[in-house]
Amino acid sequence: MVNQAEDAHLLRAIYSNRQLQEVMVDFWFNHFNVYAQKDAVKFWLYEYENQIRAHALGSFYDLLLATAKHPAMLMYLDNQMNTAPDSPAGKKHNRGLNENYARELMELHTLGVDGGYSQDDVITLARIFTGWSTDRSGKKGEQQGFFFFASRHDRQNKVFLGQQISASGIEEGEVALKILANHPATAHHISYELAQYFVADLPPESLVNHLAKIFLDSQGNIQLVMDALIHSQEFNDPQYFGQKFKTPYQYLISLVRWGEIQQPNLKRLRGMLFQLSMPTYGCIAPDGYSNAQSVWLNPQAMLQRTGLATAIANGVLNKNSLVEIQQLEQNLGVVSQRTKQVIEQTPVKLRTALMMGSPEAMYR
Repeated sequence: MVNQAEDAHLLRAIYSNRQLQEVMVDFWFNHFNVYAQKDAVKFWLYEYENQIRAHALGSFYDLLLATAKHPAMLMYLDNQMNTAPDSPAGKKHNRGLNENYARELMELHTLGVDGGYSQDDVITLARIFTGWSTDRSGKKGEQQGFFFFASRHDRQNKVFLGQQISASGIEEGEVALKILANHPATAHHISYELAQYFVADLPPESLVNHLAKIFLDSQGNIQLVMDALIHSQEFNDPQYFGQKFKTPYQYLISLVRWGEIQQPNLKRLRGMLFQLSMPTYGCIAPDGYSNAQSVWLNPQAMLQRTGLATAIANGVLNKNSLVEIQQLEQNLGVVSQRTKQVIEQTPVKLRTALMMGSPEAMYR
C-alpha cells in the first residue's frame, strides 16, 4: 500500500499540469509529516495526501483542521489514545493525557518553537484534544475514519494562550485550531518556511515579514500568500534566483521531467529515492525532511547523484525513452560557460549524464 501511494505521488509530480499544486503538496506533506510505518498509517497515506492536495492552495485553517482530524495524523502523533484521566473512559481503562500531538501542533504546525507558548499551554491543548480519535471499525466515524469519543474528553473549561475556551466537547478543538491558525506567530512561522522552501535557506527578513502580513490580513489564504511570494522582488532577485539546492526528491523528479522520460520505471525511481535517503513517507521525525543545502550537499551524496544520473542517462528508467543532450539543453535553458566547456570536451556518449549531473541540474 505504501508503494502504491508513493507511485501515485510520483506520477502526479511528474505528469500533472498543476505543477504548483504538486509542489505545494510536497511542501505541506513535509510540514504535516506522518511516517508510513507507524501503526496503521500506511492504510491512510493516499487519502491523507489527497486531503492535503485539496487544501494546498486554500485556507490554512481548513488544511490544519483536515490534518488534525485525519487518522494518519492521529495515529502518528498518538492522539488516538489521548484521554482525560478523570473521564469515564480514563478511569475505566486507566488512560491519561498524551501531549505528543499538542506539542507538535504548536511547535511544528503553527506557532513555531519560539512562538511564545508555555508548557501549561501544551497541557491545556492536550486536554482540549482528548477524545479526538479514530474508529477502526468504520461504523462510528464522522468522516474519513475520524471519531470524537465524548467519554474520553476533559469536560472542564480551559484557558489556552490566554483565551478562555468554554467546555463544549469537540468544538473546543476547532476553536483552538482557529486561535492557532490566526496567530501572528503562525503567520511568521509559515511565511518563513515558505520563503525558505522557495527562495533561500536563510530567507530575507523583508520577504518573511511581507508574507506574514498577507497571511494575517487574508486569514491564512495560501493562494494570496503564494501570489505575493512569486511576485516579490526577492523571489526574482539574482542574489537568490536559482540558488536553492534540490532535495533528492526534487532532483530525481526534475531529471525525469527535464529528460521527458516516458513511463519511467517507478519501482526503480522509488529505489533511487531510498538510496538518496529520502523515501517518500519515510521520514520518522515529525518535522519532515529538510530542504536546506547543508543537509543534502556532501561528497557521498554527490557521488550517488552522479551515479544515478549516469544510470538514468543510460535508460535505466526506460530504455525506450532515452534522453538526448539536445533535449536537455533545450529544456534546461541557460547554463554557465564553464559547464558548456566541460561538456564540449567530453566524449559524446557521456554528455547526457554529465549534463544531468551538472551544477545547473542540482539547483532550482
